[in-house]
Amino acid sequence: MPESVCPACGVAVPGDASECPGCHLSVGLFGAVREAAGAAPVTDPTYLRTIGELLATVDLSQPAAPAAEPARGLLSRPPRFPALRVGDPGPSVIPESDRLSPLRNLPALPAPPTVVELKRRVDEYFAVGRRLGLNFTDFEARANGARLVDDVPSLEVLSREMFVHLSSALAEEYESALARRNELAQLVPTGSADVELTTVRRAIATGDLPGAQRRLAHVRDELGRLEEEWQVGRILVTECDLLAATARDLGADPTPALGPVEEGRRLIARGRRADGEAILARAAVALWAILEPRFLEDLHRVRDRLADVRGAGLDVRPALEELRSVAAELRQRNFAGAIVAYRRLRAFADRYQIPGEESSGVPAAPASMRPAPSA
Repeated sequence: MPESVCPACGVAVPGDASECPGCHLSVGLFGAVREAAGAAPVTDPTYLRTIGELLATVDLSQPAAPAAEPARGLLSRPPRFPALRVGDPGPSVIPESDRLSPLRNLPALPAPPTVVELKRRVDEYFAVGRRLGLNFTDFEARANGARLVDDVPSLEVLSREMFVHLSSALAEEYESALARRNELAQLVPTGSADVELTTVRRAIATGDLPGAQRRLAHVRDELGRLEEEWQVGRILVTECDLLAATARDLGADPTPALGPVEEGRRLIARGRRADGEAILARAAVALWAILEPRFLEDLHRVRDRLADVRGAGLDVRPALEELRSVAAELRQRNFAGAIVAYRRLRAFADRYQIPGEESSGVPAAPASMRPAPSA
């Protein structure tokens, strides 16, 4: 049988194969991805027309079709907001050998210094506190008083208290940076940040608080650079995870489209960012092709529910706004935004009972949804 070319990764696929040997996209999804990557259609996709019709049946004051902006091709583009958290993100893909440990204990207090060293140490601690944005007003007042009379015991007590305070603050900063690093490490190499974090751990463990603070500043800068550089890839991965999770929620199996997701992540991790992002974008389209029938089916159910709720005299305008948002986000090819709006819509529709549903276990509608009493 003749070969074909995978529309997600461009690998040649034997005619009798069931999936792409490169990214493992199911052959059954080739058509959907090719169509999405082709020229922009002249008319709205079927799902947009369906959503417009559903909206019109609930809100007769609105036209059946969404806004008159021309429809574009379906190839996914990154959503216009940061990555979203999916309820079950699945197992971490960070190898055990690449994991960095959290801090277990705070460092031991350094040995008592001479008077000169003590004053220098207190000054260093104040500098670290300012860089961390800590409020050391009380410490400053005590330090000024002790310096005026060369009260060494008071300065020693002050130094110990500041050491404990700064160690705790630096430990929190380290844990925050480590969490950011671990999230990034699931997608891209973080070697430079890893070296800095290891040095920070060593500095904190030896009581070198100024050194730890300087290294943490370098870590934050490096993580910020990585996050900005790889933002599109992170967003696309999150979008794919969200689509896959929603497909499972609605009883569909996203497995045939998950191969390109893993391939895209692998390419990004190897530094081939553009190639990885392109495959992830096509993976999102493939996942949408799997989700779309169940998605539209559930929208019909939600529409019927809203009609019942409105027929009982309750206010469904917030739900109608979410339904319009679903159509608007899909028109912009923002699958993640559409799913978020859909989940809010579904939660609204399923939340309240109407007369005759007392036995359903659904909570009664709040006063804000009920019609105003007649005069």
